[in-house]
Amino acid sequence: MSSPTPDALLGPADIRELAAALGVRPTKQRGQNFVIDANTVRRIVRTADVRPDDVVVEVGPGLGSLTLALLEVADRVTAVEIDDVLAGALPATIAARMPERADRFALVHSDAMQVAELPGPPPTALVANLPYNVAVPVLLHMLETFPTIERTLVMVQSEVADRLAAAPGSKVYGVPSVKANWYAEVKRAGAIGRNVFWPAPNVDSGLVSLTRRAEPIKTTASRREVFAVIDGAFAQRRKTLRAALAGWAGSAAAAEEALVAAGVSPQARGEALTVEEFVRIAEHKAAPVEPPARPADQHKESE
Repeated sequence: MSSPTPDALLGPADIRELAAALGVRPTKQRGQNFVIDANTVRRIVRTADVRPDDVVVEVGPGLGSLTLALLEVADRVTAVEIDDVLAGALPATIAARMPERADRFALVHSDAMQVAELPGPPPTALVANLPYNVAVPVLLHMLETFPTIERTLVMVQSEVADRLAAAPGSKVYGVPSVKANWYAEVKRAGAIGRNVFWPAPNVDSGLVSLTRRAEPIKTTASRREVFAVIDGAFAQRRKTLRAALAGWAGSAAAAEEALVAAGVSPQARGEALTVEEFVRIAEHKAAPVEPPARPADQHKESE
């Protein structure tokens, strides 16, 4: 494999020049903050443990800073970009700066939340500077849609990184923590300074590493059923699970029955539970009781 040219990655002047040529101004609406530091994108690729045989999917490539760094190492890279102008420009940037790797790059011009398939071999890794306003739903959608993704490293707002990597009992442990843990082992993997972005965000950024579980959690409940319990438990954090899951179970009494059957205290709160405990609760939801037939119905049945 021929090695890319040393100056292939984008620096601050390159980013601004590209943006000016395209008439691009990063928008808050799409959570765009472009990385302008080559050392930072190389660090992200190292931290992600990207390997020469990896097929990497990147969400929100922007002007291509991280994309180029991924192409230096990975076997191939597929980038998913929603922005019309950025999607139109990225293949030309790759061809100009890394021509020897251009045939290993593919672009999907789409909203990541709508992506159901990708061109080429199935992805083995997800590496992305995720748009901060949609980071969690995009991450969960990609993990669900592409089970071949073994390793993930995402850059997100620092508070979101804390929530994703939080353990039960933590004040910031919640829906993102439990749902991410359904798929993977999750941990914080570092912090990123504000000065490596253009424009510099007014929040700190963090890296989160997710390693897909070698074996999915064994359960008779579906993912949708488990996630419904998680959503219900955290919809009203201050309530006990008996009260918080009353809507999910049909009544507080039915919620208590499911909790006791699952070996979980009805007085516990969602932030104390592991993903496995949420799974057990989902497995013990009682089937809805059919209302007794009215006399008119009975009369019809006898006809």
